[in-house]
Amino acid sequence: MHRRLFLQASLTAAAGLSQLPQQTLAYAASLPDPKPGNLPRWRGFNLLEKFVAGSTGPEPEGPYQERDFEWIANWDFNFVRLPMSYQCWATPDPKHWTKINERVLREVDQAVDYGKQYKLHVNLNLHRIPGYCVNPPAEPLNLWTDEQALEAAVFHWKHLAERYKGRPNREVSFDLINEPNTNEASYVRVVTALVEGIRSVDPERLIIVDGLQYGNQPVPQLAKLKLAQSTRGYLPMNVSHYGASWVPTLSDAPPPTWPANWMNVTWNAETLRKVAISPWQKLEKEGVGVHVGEWGCFNKTPHDVALRWMEDQLRLWKKAGWGWALWNFRGAFGILNSDRADVTYKNYQGEQLDEKMLKLLQNY
Repeated sequence: MHRRLFLQASLTAAAGLSQLPQQTLAYAASLPDPKPGNLPRWRGFNLLEKFVAGSTGPEPEGPYQERDFEWIANWDFNFVRLPMSYQCWATPDPKHWTKINERVLREVDQAVDYGKQYKLHVNLNLHRIPGYCVNPPAEPLNLWTDEQALEAAVFHWKHLAERYKGRPNREVSFDLINEPNTNEASYVRVVTALVEGIRSVDPERLIIVDGLQYGNQPVPQLAKLKLAQSTRGYLPMNVSHYGASWVPTLSDAPPPTWPANWMNVTWNAETLRKVAISPWQKLEKEGVGVHVGEWGCFNKTPHDVALRWMEDQLRLWKKAGWGWALWNFRGAFGILNSDRADVTYKNYQGEQLDEKMLKLLQNY
């Protein structure tokens, strides 16, 4: 699978809040407490305020927006994933990896509080962790081989564990490393160290780990650690990433259809079931809960194709009992401000809403 680089979205706030329906709160409050082997069917979005350090320096783009949490809850979703870069609150210089900017982390605390307020589960993910990121630039040390990087990674997760100790798992969970690309032995070694660090502080914290091969391959060796696992929903790539400049082999590909042909394979709902569902269902039988941490379709894919592909994915996940988090909420993959050329948007309190995509998501 091709390595992906997501667009660095600049997220802006606007005034005007809608009334949160009481039935939404009742629905969210009825969710069971999550267990590593039995996750609720969380449905929601990735929010990107701490996805990268700011474009003008080490500061992130800004605090999370309360309005996003309110709208997500108001539209009957119950989950947000926060993919974050440690460089938003710490220096990229390995000599100072453990120096923390508390002001920035207080903005993460605020997001967790928003989740509690609006009955959304908040999943904290290190998209960039000391020693590894799926996106460039490369880290100065290698998490999979350098002990200094691993020690720093353990430090950051222990710090977060201290920060949220006492918060129930229905409010917050940890997703350790975004889309690892390494061998299984190295991954298991690193994850084991991170889990031990977290559990030395907060033994009951719900921990989720991404699959290998950029989140697509389940990792049975980690089942013994009592973790849930996160998969992806981007296959086939010529549908989800058509026209994406950061995937050179797809930037000049022919417009996709659905069903599709990719890598000499005909892709349809049955192909998705065999390739992306069945292997993970085998993992579930070992007592591992599964969630789709990221998925979505870039804005250059024709809208009707994107919606048909999305519906097949959603139908499969609903049948499997899995939740999902769309990448993203606002931006080129999202339901707001996606800048698609073939969509008539609704002006929703100053934002451009893709109503058809929203309604499709609400149905599943």
